[in-house]
Amino acid sequence: MDLDLTQEIAALRSTFRDIRAVVDVEALEAEIARLSEQAGVPDLWDDTEKAQKVTSALSHRQSELARVKSIDSRLDDLEVLVEMAQEAGDEETATEARAELASLQKAIGDLEVQILLDGEWDDRPAVVTIRAGAGGVDAADFAEMLMRMYLRWAEKHNYSATVMDTSYAEEAGIKSATFEIDAPYAFGTLSVEAGTHRLVRMSPFGAAGKRQTSFAAVEVIPLMEEAQEVEIPENDIRVDVFRSSGPGGQSVNTTDSAVRITHLPTGVVVSMQNEKSQIQNRAAAMRVLQSRLLLIQKEQEAAQKKELAGNITASWGDQMRSYVLAPYQMVKDLRTEYEEGNPSKVFDGDLDGFIAAGIKWRKRPADD
Repeated sequence: MDLDLTQEIAALRSTFRDIRAVVDVEALEAEIARLSEQAGVPDLWDDTEKAQKVTSALSHRQSELARVKSIDSRLDDLEVLVEMAQEAGDEETATEARAELASLQKAIGDLEVQILLDGEWDDRPAVVTIRAGAGGVDAADFAEMLMRMYLRWAEKHNYSATVMDTSYAEEAGIKSATFEIDAPYAFGTLSVEAGTHRLVRMSPFGAAGKRQTSFAAVEVIPLMEEAQEVEIPENDIRVDVFRSSGPGGQSVNTTDSAVRITHLPTGVVVSMQNEKSQIQNRAAAMRVLQSRLLLIQKEQEAAQKKELAGNITASWGDQMRSYVLAPYQMVKDLRTEYEEGNPSKVFDGDLDGFIAAGIKWRKRPADD
């Protein structure tokens, strides 16, 4: 039985040492202790909003520390497992060791990608907006497929996802949808998904045997702290209220609780109908509006043309990823060249490969 994994384990330990240095475990433990002290204050929940921020931050930091410590422990256990297999000449234990090595290589690779997320807002929750583009009914259906894909991705990782607003199309699918994903480094992770997505398939809505190309735009912004740096005068906004509705116009609310806020100077529009009351929807919409305006403000201050949310037209010529279902099966990212041959898995939330490739691509040297 040949089970010499010495070099592979040494390489993993070397990579992991570099990761630990960047993560700074001691500083992370100190931050957890500070947040735990805040979370233990008896009157914490007198201020619900502050309590949620503290407990969410604590949960994120604890998750990050547990991830690092788990890998450390598993590396030790793997060496013991290899030693046991070699001493006993046990092929079953050897197979288990090889499988654990592969699992650790993936876990450390994922953690290595995360340390590349060092942007100003990378650690913030993400607000994702999907809009149907060119392609009629197929585009609306595609937009809904993308929404499900991201929500399934969040579910697979046990990340909190909240749908904030959905505008349903008349025949099928959605015109647009906005949802929040609250997870460690959610914005930094999902920001590489921003852009125009293209679907090629045999249309279930058109003439039989005819391929249809459709487009959808994905926008990703960081969700900022309440009122962070951006003050919005009341006379700069128009607030419209309307009745929340579901697919086909079916009423899901008997009162005008949904809110649409238009920022008059910029034309930015935010709709919210997830919450039960008009007050809650207005507060949630204002928070998203502030996040979008903060990005605009920062870009103007830096005199940068680049937009974090992207200048996305959802049409020919600017797509960043293609999902091809006919005449062959493939999903390919046109920036990174990363591809998968099973679109069904991708649409079911298997996005980690695309995201990791995108984060590495974004960090490549400028002359590459």
